[in-house]
Amino acid sequence: MKAGLQESFLLSASLQHNVSWFKQQLGDSADIVYRQIEVGCYPDTNQVALFYIEGIVQSDVVNEHILQPLFLTQENGAYWEQDLCFHDLLYQAITVVELILSKNGGEALSALLSGSTVILADGYDEAIIAGTSGWDKRAIDEPQTQTVVRGPKESFTEDIRTNTSLLRRKIRSADLRLIPLQIGRYSRTEVIVAYIQGIADEQIVQQALSRLQAIDTDAVLESGPLEEYLEDSTYSPFPTIMNSERPDAVAAGMLEGQFAIIVEGTPFVLLAPVTFFNFLHSSEDYYQRYDIATFIRLIRYMSFLISMFLPSLYIAITTFHQEMLPTTLLISIAAQREGVPFPGLVEAFLMEITFEVLREAGVRMPRVIGSAISIVGALVLGQAAVQAGLVSAAMIIIVSFTAISNFVTPALNMAIAARLIRFGLMILAGTLGLFGIMAGCVAILIHLASLRSFGLPYLTPIAPLDLEKLKDTILRVPKWLARKRPFSTKNPVREQPYKKPSIHKRNS
Repeated sequence: MKAGLQESFLLSASLQHNVSWFKQQLGDSADIVYRQIEVGCYPDTNQVALFYIEGIVQSDVVNEHILQPLFLTQENGAYWEQDLCFHDLLYQAITVVELILSKNGGEALSALLSGSTVILADGYDEAIIAGTSGWDKRAIDEPQTQTVVRGPKESFTEDIRTNTSLLRRKIRSADLRLIPLQIGRYSRTEVIVAYIQGIADEQIVQQALSRLQAIDTDAVLESGPLEEYLEDSTYSPFPTIMNSERPDAVAAGMLEGQFAIIVEGTPFVLLAPVTFFNFLHSSEDYYQRYDIATFIRLIRYMSFLISMFLPSLYIAITTFHQEMLPTTLLISIAAQREGVPFPGLVEAFLMEITFEVLREAGVRMPRVIGSAISIVGALVLGQAAVQAGLVSAAMIIIVSFTAISNFVTPALNMAIAARLIRFGLMILAGTLGLFGIMAGCVAILIHLASLRSFGLPYLTPIAPLDLEKLKDTILRVPKWLARKRPFSTKNPVREQPYKKPSIHKRNS
């Protein structure tokens, strides 16, 4: 395997030899800062070299806690009164909290590229690695893709340390484990696997670590590529790993027995294992009363089914099964389609693809005009298509309601899966009618039943059936009744039976 930098190089006692190796590895990059100074009191002075990368270090820390103490050794002989070796004296002089001694040049170079400052001294074959990393980062802001009416208004950022601190604020337990990894020969992307020891299944966590360690690629710049490497079923339109930018959602999942994968450079954290029903749940389900949450959740399930099946049902009924429609409605639809030159399948495909193009244009265009173009474009094109006799008004209503229903799904990757399946069902409906739709439903159910997420059946707790876990699947019972964790087999009980204290009525 050819790495992006030399993994192993033993430092020598020659400062110039070590400096030449570092310069050879780094090249003539404009952001590399190199400085060579003399430290100590005359005549006991020694040559010291510093390397750091401008822009990814905290300059004030380098100046105040590394350079300034080293320059003071030229003026203050107190550092040299003790009978200690040179590295011990440097170790005492530098006031950075994180200091590591290493004889491996590859390790020092990797730390340098991550924002540390490397200090080399003549006559010593060890490097001092000072933790000085720090760069401009986005402030914690409101989630952009998973908004809620009631609940926390903070989201993950691109900085991995900010993200781990957000999790620590939610889960203040010594059992929270954060396992660091580096993936990518050139990107050296920092990845952290987070889980709660004693709740998460250790075998599943080890399986995830093994899959991550087996990845050999040039770079990982976002959590999306990792999702493709980790998922059990690569060729399924249904996602088997969830992503979220909400710290409360990730913390709640970890408390249920899931593990999280945090990737440097992206605000989207991966959660696994998951079931199909997790993608139709929202964080706000647990911040509202259980009856309101159940009602909204039922609407969500209904909208998901509408987004998949409504166009195909319209095509099948208007093409093959007109007897299913009331006479008045049938006459109205027939009158609208009198001048339409295309069959129902072509008409539906024409409008669906047009809407997908408008949706993509609204996303890719500048934010100031993107929403206006998508909304105005849909209205203008729809009205113009009806007036031109290319499509019927009923088809415009069907496509519009289908698109609106698709936006109800909380998880974007599950909403995209519904959009893809919708086109296949439309073809089945246009060729075989309702029989084709039923055949498609059976195929989808068989496929869902075959999926796994890190070994967990995708349709849990319906297949296999688990009555206890059904309390938080389609319906949501009061929190104190759902005592079992859905993903934890080692520690499945989240709370003991709750008995409400008696309420004493006040005499009037």
